[in-house]
Amino acid sequence: MSSHLKLAQQIADLFAALPQVESIALAGSRGSEAGISDNASDIDLYVYTRSEIPLEDRVSIVERSGGASQSSLNLNYWGPGDEWLNAPTGIEIDIVYFDAVWMEVQVSQVIEKHQASMGYTTCFWRTIRHSIVFHDPRGWFSKLQQQCQAEYPEDLRQNIVTLNHPLLRSIIPSYAYQIEKAAKRRDLVSINHRLAALFASYFDILFAVNRQLHPGEKRMVEFALNHCKLLPESIEADITSLLLLNAADIPNLPTRVTRLLDHLDQMLESEGFTHKTSEQN
Repeated sequence: MSSHLKLAQQIADLFAALPQVESIALAGSRGSEAGISDNASDIDLYVYTRSEIPLEDRVSIVERSGGASQSSLNLNYWGPGDEWLNAPTGIEIDIVYFDAVWMEVQVSQVIEKHQASMGYTTCFWRTIRHSIVFHDPRGWFSKLQQQCQAEYPEDLRQNIVTLNHPLLRSIIPSYAYQIEKAAKRRDLVSINHRLAALFASYFDILFAVNRQLHPGEKRMVEFALNHCKLLPESIEADITSLLLLNAADIPNLPTRVTRLLDHLDQMLESEGFTHKTSEQN
């Protein structure tokens, strides 16, 4: 057992003693998908709860698991969580707290009701499917994980494309249109902001068409190349041309966005997806 896994199990055992905890699972790159973690990968423990865990109990767990050389506890920026660097090992610990009922709803909305989001639609589904269970005394997580073994619903696949595709360039406030305006203004912050949103919808479409569950915000290009049978032409080159910009490239940015999206549309058409693409001026 690796040092990361041993430490994760130790921390999970401490959380398991708390009455508020329903289940605990190891997620992220240290989860059950081997080969995607590296030396920079942290420990992502998802703690599923029935009620809030008092801060003093969480501080005690940090201390009993070896203490922290640095800590940021009681975070609420992206949902409740605690992060610290384990003092004996230097390993980064990322604890994310999820209300158990809330997570049940998220899974049901996607798998059973086929509801799409603006990017990242199937991330929770994938995370739960590939998590390593550390604590699940009543079988709640095992039941949820079994639900996440479902086949990719065709209606969900269609809904993800239907929702996300117009955002790329078919409507007036599309990402492509906003990027074009930002490029004319040479507004680098706005360009970065809208490119990130464009790629969120772009990859949600790409993974849906391939019936692949979304891996999250890291290594998306690598994941697509390794797991997607259907890929837009020149995907790596098109993405690189958008992200490795210098000042002289900014006027060419709209043309590069158009090339990226043209190649995506060609792939969609090859799979029988119909859509409207109206260039904005």
